[in-house]
Amino acid sequence: MKTTQKARLEELYTKEIRPELKTKLGLKNIMAVPRIEKIVVNVGATGATNDSKLLPVIEKGLARITGQAPIRTKARKSIAGFKIREGMLLGAKVTLRRKRMYEFLDKLINLALPKVRDFQGVSDKLDRRGNYNLGIKDWVIFPELDQEFDEKSFGMNITICTSAKNDDHARELLRMFNVPFRKRKA
Repeated sequence: MKTTQKARLEELYTKEIRPELKTKLGLKNIMAVPRIEKIVVNVGATGATNDSKLLPVIEKGLARITGQAPIRTKARKSIAGFKIREGMLLGAKVTLRRKRMYEFLDKLINLALPKVRDFQGVSDKLDRRGNYNLGIKDWVIFPELDQEFDEKSFGMNITICTSAKNDDHARELLRMFNVPFRKRKA
């Protein structure tokens, strides 16, 4: 019989965050409480069109960071100004759910973001649908990437998709997970 242990943040959500959010947001049903549905981590490289050795480096780094094999992303449209043709390989992405999602979020909040130089917090703007996008300029802030990845530095986009109906509920959910939002000036 296989017993799976819950991730630390998943346990925190079910035991503390969910009941507190229910009362804070004034919701009647526990199922109406917002939750994180998935996290999409995307690394795009403009040089991947010219250098065929770049994509395997991106895939290897992304697999180390997330613990899951990435899929390659292709261009949807041709853009002549950027010398991109439809179907060209441009990067890689990973969609995280359940335990891996919570483990990645824990690592992002507690290990990676504090390593950013002159870190003042992340923006608290959401996309009006309850989803949060975070851009990271340098992926070496993650502890899994060692000296082997120092010469190749890539940016990444992290999208946290929630079940929240509006931005205020999603922002409160992320605050409860201790996402370090930038302090607003009074």
